[in-house]
Amino acid sequence: MRYPLLLSVVVLPLALAGCGEGTARQKQSSDQTRAVVVEVVKYAPRAPERAFVGIIRPRVESDLGFRVAGKVAERLVQQGDRIKAGQALFRLDPTDLHLQREQAAAELSAARTTLASSAAQDKRSVDLKHSGWVSQANLDQQLARTADARGRLERAEKAMRLAENQAAYAEIRADADGIVTATLAEPGQVVAAGAPVVRIARAGEIDAVVAVPELLAERVRGGRAGVTLWSQPGKVYPASLREFAASADVATRTFQARFAVTDPDPALAIGMTATVTVSEPESGRIARLPVSAVYSDGRGASLFVVNPGDGALTLKPINVAGYEGNRVLVSSGVTDGDQVVAFGVQKLDPSQKVRIIEKRG
Repeated sequence: MRYPLLLSVVVLPLALAGCGEGTARQKQSSDQTRAVVVEVVKYAPRAPERAFVGIIRPRVESDLGFRVAGKVAERLVQQGDRIKAGQALFRLDPTDLHLQREQAAAELSAARTTLASSAAQDKRSVDLKHSGWVSQANLDQQLARTADARGRLERAEKAMRLAENQAAYAEIRADADGIVTATLAEPGQVVAAGAPVVRIARAGEIDAVVAVPELLAERVRGGRAGVTLWSQPGKVYPASLREFAASADVATRTFQARFAVTDPDPALAIGMTATVTVSEPESGRIARLPVSAVYSDGRGASLFVVNPGDGALTLKPINVAGYEGNRVLVSSGVTDGDQVVAFGVQKLDPSQKVRIIEKRG
């Protein structure tokens, strides 16, 4: 009766051991098949776009003012008016200018009369000198008086031309087609010579003005640009860099860049908000992948490529072209469509098999 009991004591531990071994193998198999997140490799031209918020501004915007002082009599335009070259914009009260012109005309008439009288006296003095009734000294004095009268006439003629010009300066006319962007004076206001009274933006020449951080200055200088209005996001206007500031703004530490819009249309109104997109010159094709996907064992950077059929891993060395924030730029080593492990690569082994739980890209 002791033999069955002994057999039970021997068999029971063996059964327990076998059960434990099977559980261990099952657990080991489960540990080897890890759950991973993968990202699909996609090569694209290395031409990242940089977007800058800007404002539509005219290329040439001038402040116009009177060339003489006076009281504003008329304002003939409003802000936003489209104007033509030669159109009158502002007028001064011409009363004082007309008086100055009349005074110059009177002085000119007097100078002409004086010269004519002195010239006639010259002729008589010369005749009297030949007859011996006038001395040479008296003749010389008469000729000097005539020369002085001729000089006074020249001065009077120039004063007359100046008075006529000043009378014409009482009116401001547009020197080119454009748009009135600001009126800076009102009728009844007394303005000094040269003080701006109206601001004109020339038509047909439009710029998009943006502020560029110093880190991107060189990229903006060599890139291709396009302008998109916030009000019309679907249309892109070709543009080219026309002007780049020589020094940074003291407050913002950014450089002002002006992009000339190649083919503007009436939709580009001054003051509109726009987005200027600058594309860098192409320099090969690269794939952008998470930095966390890079595996390094001291011999260079590698990526774990997953076989979607059986979950096998392949460790492939790669060439790194650079970094952009949390992305690594891969120039070669993997191919388009490869699925690489995105996270936790330092805990993987090439002999392991994995199962994909999420695919990105």
